[in-house]
Amino acid sequence: MPTEQRLRRLRGVLERRQDDVTVVLDNVHDAHNASAVLRSADGFGVGRVALLYTDHPTPTISKGVSGYTRKWMTIDHYDDPAACVAALRVRGEQIVATHVEAGARSHLEIDWTRPVALVLGNEHEGCTAAMRAAADATVAIPMQGMAQSFNVSVAGAIIMAELYRQRAEQGMYRPQWNEAKERLYRSWLARETPC
Repeated sequence: MPTEQRLRRLRGVLERRQDDVTVVLDNVHDAHNASAVLRSADGFGVGRVALLYTDHPTPTISKGVSGYTRKWMTIDHYDDPAACVAALRVRGEQIVATHVEAGARSHLEIDWTRPVALVLGNEHEGCTAAMRAAADATVAIPMQGMAQSFNVSVAGAIIMAELYRQRAEQGMYRPQWNEAKERLYRSWLARETPC
């Protein structure tokens, strides 16, 4: 049986979890990068990740690199961009794709307090054409050096830090509870309690 301290921790994580945010990994090749993105998402209170793999095999998420967060996250799998986009739209999330291109806005110009899906593209090509076409906005992180972009896991963490800053400023990390959180809490308890 979980201790009272453990129960408080589980509930506290869920109370601050941002239910209207999804991080989409769009054909991210490297298992280390994909795993690191999960760890960052968890750290910033994002509990839903969509793994979209259309032309690459889905990498195995490393327990150690991900900080053992996978078991506490909702992970959706897609092999069709249209199905992924449809699911994000049903959730009411604006789609923001990261891509280095002319016309991309700075990640600092986006209102991250709205329901949002952050799409992170792969290490070599960025987001796929299908996800860029579906996006409500395309963003890039302003670079001050010779490199064109950050590593995908670093870029994801930088953008999620801005998402956290904006939402914290608006009080969106104050404890909240609803039926969906209660169901997830009960499933976590079942996982914690041996049969």
